Formats: sequence, structure tokens, C-alpha cells
Amino acid sequence: MGMFAATGVIAPFPFYFWLWTNPQSWVELCGKGRDPSKVMANVSHLLKLVQFLSLFSVSYNYLSWPPPLYFWPLFLFGQFLNFRVYQLLGESGTYYGVRFGKNIPWVTEFPFGVIRDPQYVGSIMSLLPCLSWVPFQYILLWSLGYIFMIYVESNEDPATRAKLIS
Repeated sequence: MGMFAATGVIAPFPFYFWLWTNPQSWVELCGKGRDPSKVMANVSHLLKLVQFLSLFSVSYNYLSWPPPLYFWPLFLFGQFLNFRVYQLLGESGTYYGVRFGKNIPWVTEFPFGVIRDPQYVGSIMSLLPCLSWVPFQYILLWSLGYIFMIYVESNEDPATRAKLIS
């Protein structure tokens, strides 16, 4: 396994872990007048780019076309779940707003209440079809990062939530 690619694939997860376990530090680092969820979203998008470039560096068949038959249903449903989560929660709900002291309403509409952790499930579903282009160990590593975050986020203590700087 290439160290550059492996490091790039797991790069976001220490960041997410730190934010989840130290939300007040992040709120203070962002400072007064800056939305910690917005800043997290921007950093996360940059880290997602690092992940994709890492995968591209180890891809084989360089996106041979057409993809296998299983590609479209898995990828499209995974992306639908991600889109739906973002649609229902918005940026603040998706990017740890509740941990940063924001009041995020509880959502029960589909896929919530039907699929546990729908954003992570959707992300993993979107990764699996890429096995035709990317070596298994990188997809596994990325998926294990999501599974790790599912575990971390399942043990939230409301007493550790941040207080927004006003």
C-alpha cells in the first residue's frame, strides 16, 4: 500500500475525531463571527479533494468505461442518501452544528429512522463501486474511517457540546 495514498485516504478522520471530541476548541479557534460549521465544511471539502487525488494516484484502468453493472445502483443510491441528509440537515446539521452549540432540530424523515447513519452508509455505498478502478485496500481503509466515525459519533455526551462565542 502506498503511504501517500493511504495517508491521503485517512486524512479527514483525525480531523473529524478531533472536532467531535473537542468542539469547544474548534469554536474558539474559529473565533467570534465565524461559523464553525461553515469553516469545518470548507476544510472538509479540501480534505475530500486530498482523498480523491490519493485514490486517483493508485487507480488502475484509469476509469475504463463502461463501469460494471453494479456501479450505478450503488453509486446513485449512495449519492442520493448523501444529498438527502444534506437537504434535511443543512450545512450546520451535516457539519457538527449540534457539537458546536447550535440548535439543530431532530429529523425523522427518510432516510433517518430507516437507515442508521445514512450519510456514512451513503458514502460507503458510493465508494464500493470504485473497486473496479481502485485497489481494495484503499476502499477498505476509507470505509473503515467512516465506520470508526460512526462508532465515535454514537457515543455523544451532550455535556461536552461547545458554547458558541457570541
